[in-house]
Amino acid sequence: MIKKLVTLFILFGLVNANAQQAGEDELGAWYMYFGTNKVSERFSVHTEAQFRFYESTSNFNQMLLRTGLNYHINPNAIATAGYGYIDTDNTFFEFEGEVNSKEHRIFEQFILKNKVWEFLFEHRYRLEQRFLDFGETTDTQHRARYRIQMTLPLTDTFFLNFYDELFINLQDDLFGQNRLYGAVGVNITENSSIQLGYLRNQFANAVYDRLQFAIFYNPDLRGLFKSKKN
Repeated sequence: MIKKLVTLFILFGLVNANAQQAGEDELGAWYMYFGTNKVSERFSVHTEAQFRFYESTSNFNQMLLRTGLNYHINPNAIATAGYGYIDTDNTFFEFEGEVNSKEHRIFEQFILKNKVWEFLFEHRYRLEQRFLDFGETTDTQHRARYRIQMTLPLTDTFFLNFYDELFINLQDDLFGQNRLYGAVGVNITENSSIQLGYLRNQFANAVYDRLQFAIFYNPDLRGLFKSKKN
């Protein structure tokens, strides 16, 4: 087990060391909530909120709210369709009268899971239709995303989580961004956990370092709906 952990951290460090110089001096932070709310044997509702800052606790960058309907084909395959609303301050510095960009986003997603030894893998494929409003102008963009995620349980309580996600623009320049992430996680209860991690967000001309704190809560609401029917 120790050898596996050392190997993982070495690989993560090598990729990180080869990245470009940071796009800003400040270490930013993302504070996030994710939920999978089971409503029937096959269906669940995805809920998500993210608050992103250019600095650890100040200088607003982005608010992202997202929801979707999940169809559980089987325990290892999930199809999702959903909607997101994103409010973004695109500049590190604050300007008087500055207008944030607004985005309405529709997405389609497919997740496949598998296990290799102790490692739990998740492959996420996503298409996005982005309707952007910059105040004086609007734009429609399309994007594809692929994320490979690996979770390594250490004990019944603690685990490690890693992922790499590639963003591909379906217009203009092909490369959008890449996100490399590593975190330590704690299982609080059977259906809730937290993660504290580090994200390296690489764009074509800049790289941003972000701390991440995430709460995951996945309640089973099937009993609630059955009670209402009765």
